Amino acid sequence: MPDHAVSDDPEVQSQLDRLAILSPGADILGLERITALLARLGDPHLALPPVFHVAGTNGKGSTCAFLRAALEADGKTVHVFTSPHLVRFNERVRVSGQLIEDAALATYLERVLDVAEGIGASFFEVTTAAAFLAFAEHPADASIIEVGLGGRLDATNVIPNPVVCGIAQLGIDHQSFLGNSLKEIATEKAGIAKAGAPLVTQRYPESLHAVMMQAATHAGTRWLAMGQSWDAASYRDRLHYRDAQGRIETPLPRLSGAHQLQNAALAFAMLRHQQIIPVAEAAIKAAPLWAHWPARLQRLDHGPLLAPLPEQSEVWLDGGHNASAGEAISAFFDEDRLAGERLHLVIGMLANKDVDAFLSPFAGGIAHIHALSVQGHDHHPAERFAATAARWGIGCTAHASPADAIGTIAAQSRAAPKILIAGSLYLAGEILRLNEQIPD
Repeated sequence: MPDHAVSDDPEVQSQLDRLAILSPGADILGLERITALLARLGDPHLALPPVFHVAGTNGKGSTCAFLRAALEADGKTVHVFTSPHLVRFNERVRVSGQLIEDAALATYLERVLDVAEGIGASFFEVTTAAAFLAFAEHPADASIIEVGLGGRLDATNVIPNPVVCGIAQLGIDHQSFLGNSLKEIATEKAGIAKAGAPLVTQRYPESLHAVMMQAATHAGTRWLAMGQSWDAASYRDRLHYRDAQGRIETPLPRLSGAHQLQNAALAFAMLRHQQIIPVAEAAIKAAPLWAHWPARLQRLDHGPLLAPLPEQSEVWLDGGHNASAGEAISAFFDEDRLAGERLHLVIGMLANKDVDAFLSPFAGGIAHIHALSVQGHDHHPAERFAATAARWGIGCTAHASPADAIGTIAAQSRAAPKILIAGSLYLAGEILRLNEQIPD
């Protein structure tokens, strides 16, 4: 699906326009094009600082945030490559701890595009090459690389020797690329396994154990799963982590949701099972409160978009869009949090996402559905959400814009409402832009 990235900087936009013309305009998997592109650039992926490589259906971005927080709390400088961005393209590339500046981003994109003729590289492959080039040319103690799609054939999987590989939560998503079963998807994700780099994963159903073990054995490494080689749990408002090296007790993550406990613990396990970069226990203890990852159960400020609402209103933003995300987000809004109320759900979803799979866990907890389009992308029409609302016996209203949705909720609410905005990271980015909460 096309990315439709734009920039306020004319030089960056010029390169993004070149990229839009050059790229095939669709997600394509395979390592041939990225390998050829990197070769023309002098193979910068072979000169990266030690790499933490992270895959997963949900939670991989948050895991990267916890990794970065722990490493930086230990005084280390870190390169980070993640996707997609929410508001600014620059969010994808963090060089030595800072979002890449527009001038540098334009230059790196230009250098990649200048040698990309004839390769047919995709948008993501060009972005990956630009990030690797920037990382190779700037000093840092570590690199954190998030897989874009899948793992085995993802452009980031050209990295030959990460210090550790991690896989977060698995779920059904991107079926046209990764397969329709959890086993097929797990096989693709486990394809990031590399010789000598421990493969650290969250807890998976027993039906997937053979997949993980086979991937680790084939790569020549160890599979270290939650519940086997390490474990973690919440107890008395603390996160308790343990492995063969001992136990660590930390604050609960600042990031909301019980699922973030698992993401933080996965980051800790990755840090503690690699041997290249020592990280002090004190830094790991600091990470849960340092980590920040926008549009993941983020409570929005009372900014311009939310101005019509009473200041006491609770508005939560999440880019979740698959079944696993629906379960995690709905679990956050338990009876204690809702205090007898029901949520106003503001939602927009891409056309290739399963509406029922995402929404089913929310049945009974929604007061009204407010349907939005996802600008610049094929998306589900309002009628699709109206069908769900009809089954639930609630109303559904189509809105021309997020501002219209918020204004309608404000006008119809007698008290400060509780609102969830969800369904798409592209929509989440637009919400953050309108509310002037630009990720930094």
